[in-house]
Amino acid sequence: MAQETITIQQAIDRMLQNNLNIKQAVLSASTASVNLQQSKAALYPTLNGGIDNSLNFGRSLDQSNNQLVSQKFYQGSGTLSTSVDLFGGFTKINQIRQNKILLEAGNSNLDKVKNDLTLQVVTAYFQVVYNVDLLRASKEQLVVAKETQQREEALLEAGNKTIADVSQAKAQAATAELNVTNAQNQLTISYLTLSQLMEMRADSDNYVVVAPTIQDIAMAQKSYNVNEVYNSSLAIFPDIKLAALNREAAERGVAVAKGSLSPKISLGGSVGSRYSYVLGNSPLQDLDNYRNDAHFIDQLNNNIYQNIGINISIPIFNGLQAKSNVKRARINYEDYKLQESLMKNNLNKVIAQAIADLRAADSRYTSTQNTFNAQKDAFNVIEQRYNVGLVNSLDYNTSRTNRNKAEIDFIQAKYDLVFRSKVIDYYLGKQINF
Repeated sequence: MAQETITIQQAIDRMLQNNLNIKQAVLSASTASVNLQQSKAALYPTLNGGIDNSLNFGRSLDQSNNQLVSQKFYQGSGTLSTSVDLFGGFTKINQIRQNKILLEAGNSNLDKVKNDLTLQVVTAYFQVVYNVDLLRASKEQLVVAKETQQREEALLEAGNKTIADVSQAKAQAATAELNVTNAQNQLTISYLTLSQLMEMRADSDNYVVVAPTIQDIAMAQKSYNVNEVYNSSLAIFPDIKLAALNREAAERGVAVAKGSLSPKISLGGSVGSRYSYVLGNSPLQDLDNYRNDAHFIDQLNNNIYQNIGINISIPIFNGLQAKSNVKRARINYEDYKLQESLMKNNLNKVIAQAIADLRAADSRYTSTQNTFNAQKDAFNVIEQRYNVGLVNSLDYNTSRTNRNKAEIDFIQAKYDLVFRSKVIDYYLGKQINF
């Protein structure tokens, strides 16, 4: 089966679609939405119905006729009651306002989770790209090392090389083979990390990634102003928005807590009725007694009662519970204010570091490119002289090792440059692609 090719944007899209952390954040936002709906519904009057039935023995009060009865009798009642809060220190209003902010915070947290995972995908993607090139370069070095070993062995048989030369060539081949194994393992791990972020089957044979081109590297912007990037990021970065919303919700929480210090006024009312009948010594007698008593419907009609009233509750002393809740709410608010400030300071530091890293990566890219070209030219000269016997195997192997190291450093530097530029795009809210 042909391998699927995945671009960096496709990798991000798959993560956004499949990642379980995102789905969990969606559920949290849904819970905040339910909390908001419930707090709005708390403003409406309550309505409750109830039915009470009892079997009475001995001297009991028959509530249907308000008489004391010494016989066994059955009685029941039904009620329908309602109540509505007229004033409660604006606790419910402030709770609605707080829940609105918490819903926005839940959505911002979802954006934050997506944002954080996007950076993780970009990091993992570039690690795969780097390890692919590292494995390719390691395999090429292994081919050269094995060819050198074969040539040394042939020259040994012809009497032109010593056993020490062959041993050194074998050691170089063994080192090159170990480098291939290490590169393959690193590539497998990086594929595993990327696959886990996308919630895909962890199989490096399942897909391949697209590497940035030389044009992408050349077009990577390398000059940014820290303050400009910070100010742009401040307006769009979900971490900052989430911190601000948490601070606003905590501020509203203080108002909610203060509501418990105020008197509470509620209006309530109910309507109901009762019925009863005397029990005899047998079921037939019970039926006769029930027939002799007032009819069931007549009893209900005759015993209807209604009431309406206003309840006022004034908090005087409740173990300082209300005042302690207000103090805790204020401390919580101050804590979220500090968190917001820390988040802004941290964002400024991270952006400054990212821009510094980009400048360093640009310088390192140029240096490693020059070093690689110089080591490659030097190795070509040494190789030509080695082939005609003008250079010994030690100098040849040293030159080849230097050339190989320079190539690996250059591979790492060119992808690091593109990655660092994409990190700045991430803080600016730009789409990451190449």
